[in-house]
Amino acid sequence: MSCEELNKNIKMARQNGIVQPLLTDLYQITMAYAYWKAGKVNDVAVFDLFFRTNPFQGEFTIFAGLEECLKFLVNFHYSESDIEYLMQTLPENIEPEFYGYLKDLTCKDIKLSAIEEGSVVFPRVPLLRVEGPLIVAQLLETTLLTLVNFASLMATNAARYRMVAGKNVSLLEFGLRRAQGPDGGLSASKYAYIGGFDGTSNVLAGKMFNIPVKGTHAHSFVTSFSNLNDIQSVTIRHMDTQDPCNLLELATEWRKRVSAIIDISPDEASDGELAALLSYALAFPTGFLALVDTYDVKRSGLLNFCAVALALNDCGYRAVGIRIDSGDLAYLSVLARETFENIAEVLKLPWFAKLTIVASNDINEETILSLNEQGHKIDCFGIGTHLVTCQRQPALGCVYKLVEINGHPRIKLSQDVGKVTIPGHKQAYRLFGADGHALIDLLQRSSEPAPEVGQKVLCRHPFQESKRAYVSPSKVEHLYKVYWRDGKVTTMPKPLSEVRERVQSTLKTLRQDIKRNLNPTPYKVAVSDDLYNFIHDLWLQNAPIGELS
Repeated sequence: MSCEELNKNIKMARQNGIVQPLLTDLYQITMAYAYWKAGKVNDVAVFDLFFRTNPFQGEFTIFAGLEECLKFLVNFHYSESDIEYLMQTLPENIEPEFYGYLKDLTCKDIKLSAIEEGSVVFPRVPLLRVEGPLIVAQLLETTLLTLVNFASLMATNAARYRMVAGKNVSLLEFGLRRAQGPDGGLSASKYAYIGGFDGTSNVLAGKMFNIPVKGTHAHSFVTSFSNLNDIQSVTIRHMDTQDPCNLLELATEWRKRVSAIIDISPDEASDGELAALLSYALAFPTGFLALVDTYDVKRSGLLNFCAVALALNDCGYRAVGIRIDSGDLAYLSVLARETFENIAEVLKLPWFAKLTIVASNDINEETILSLNEQGHKIDCFGIGTHLVTCQRQPALGCVYKLVEINGHPRIKLSQDVGKVTIPGHKQAYRLFGADGHALIDLLQRSSEPAPEVGQKVLCRHPFQESKRAYVSPSKVEHLYKVYWRDGKVTTMPKPLSEVRERVQSTLKTLRQDIKRNLNPTPYKVAVSDDLYNFIHDLWLQNAPIGELS
């Protein structure tokens, strides 16, 4: 889809229709009136949206949410009902002409520059730069923050899970029922996929974002069956010959044979569970993946699953595998794999040894790391609560700060140096070392020439005078592209699949010590010598001078 087509169709493509100008904090609108009253309608501002600290005690973040920001800009307009509500809500002394001003506002005069969605990003480097009329740019603040904050946090969380799980293990997002409401659930599914998950249980997310949808059955399906008499139909057509097969008879016979192979008494296995698994297999013979921990994985679930899987095999179908949702996941996964391999060897069925083992049950990063150390045999993790609620850190903490007004730089000072802003209109570059890895992100004043490959550049810590180093980059990447200007999208946002690929490709540019789970090495963010001096000159100009007596 071209930029022109996107601008035409984007009103129908929003993730959530409630993302609109009133999805903001009241102080944005009260400030807008005060600006308007003060005659600042024609003032031009530059705002930076950035964060100060990487989440999850890590040293990288994934930028996400840009596409939804662009959709918000396209649709930015106060409706008649919005104006009526504001007239009822704001103080009575508000001049009526202000509401007429709001009614006509659009983002046609806004320019938005951003880092490409799916990129690895770091503290202090602006993710978005918003330029344009002060009042309009101010009114965008809260909505842009809510669209970027959770999206980036969620994508980062998912990327961390992908790294600890490894590239050969599948990851499924199972968190809709645990998410922070339906909006949080939908966003979590989308940005988990961007971060590296392979699928979701969320059907609406699958429809809206073309994410693979995965799922099997719950414990309630198993417990709804009491005995084998609960099965209404036992016949299935052979996949190749179409001859009728009595799946119940086959499974019952296989349960006796398998019990001898794995040395488990068939008398211990639940007939109700067998009935449930048979019923599910009859419904989904080509996608039979069964939950086996309802009663006892070792004495009942595995035996019943293998019996049904082998019965399906007699009818020309291959089972997919099992899901374990409780207990000692490392031990049970090893037990299951040994069981499958044992049966495969005895019955000369090589494919049976490779049945998929899915594990769920309140899994987090530390769980996966522990399971890795224990030598688990899990092929796929289904992750819910800890992923979608970002339990280790519930917010990223992006901020939106004024850095220039009418061409004059602005700085926000604080006794906490971490909260001092980097003023002025800036450009950001990523400099790469000789080994091909990203070495440092460099902020410069926009009036400075871009750094060049092979040319030495002085990189300085923005606030610590002694921290500085020369860098001769082997590659220079300009981080910003203009995505919105003159009332339309100017750079097409990438499809979700390409954003997902970019996450993994940009993570590969980081050294392993920066990405490790424990005590990662901080990635360096620097300013040019010119910008360093500019910051500190402005700091001295704006800091009040104390007086001792």
